[in-house]
Amino acid sequence: MPRLLLFIPLILFIILGGFLWKGLSIDPKELPSALLNSPFPEFALPALKDPEQTLSTQDFIGQPVLVNVWATWCPSCRQEHEQLLAIAATGSIPIIGLNYKDERAGALRWLQQLGNPYQFNIFDKDGMLGLDLGVYGAPETYLLDAQGIVRHRHVGVLTPQVWQELQEIMQGWGSVKN
Repeated sequence: MPRLLLFIPLILFIILGGFLWKGLSIDPKELPSALLNSPFPEFALPALKDPEQTLSTQDFIGQPVLVNVWATWCPSCRQEHEQLLAIAATGSIPIIGLNYKDERAGALRWLQQLGNPYQFNIFDKDGMLGLDLGVYGAPETYLLDAQGIVRHRHVGVLTPQVWQELQEIMQGWGSVKN
C-alpha cells in the first residue's frame, strides 16, 4: 500500500498536465456566447443623442444589423472606428451603436470629432444591456439577422479581415448588399 501512495503525485501531475494541454488548445478570441442563435435581449434604453427617446429591439427588427459595443474609454474602439466608418459608407448593413458604461457628453463629442457610423446609438450608462449580452468589454460586435437573432459575435477590434468573414456569413442570407 505505501508503494501505491508514491504514484499519487505522478497521477495528479498527469491529470493537471491534461488540463493545461486542453487550455492551450482553446482560442482566446472565441469566447462562448449563450446568445448565439438566440434573440437579442429585450431592452428599453435612451438614445445617446436624445435622452427623451427610448429605443428597443423593435427599432432594428426586420433587417440584418451589426450591433457594435463601444465607449470613449476604450482605446481599441478608436482603432476600429475607421473600419466602422468604411462599412457604413458602403451602405451594406446598418450599424447600431451600444455606448457602454460611458458619459453621454464625451460620447457625443467623440462622434462629432471622429464621425458617426451608427444608424443610432443606445446609451447603456449602467451596462445592463451589456450584462444581458454577456459583454466582456469593448469593443464587441454582434451580427443579427432580420429576425433579431444573434448569428455571430466578435470580441475585439473589427478589422477588414473580420468584416470579410461577416460578409461571407451574410452572403447566405441573400438580403445584404455588398
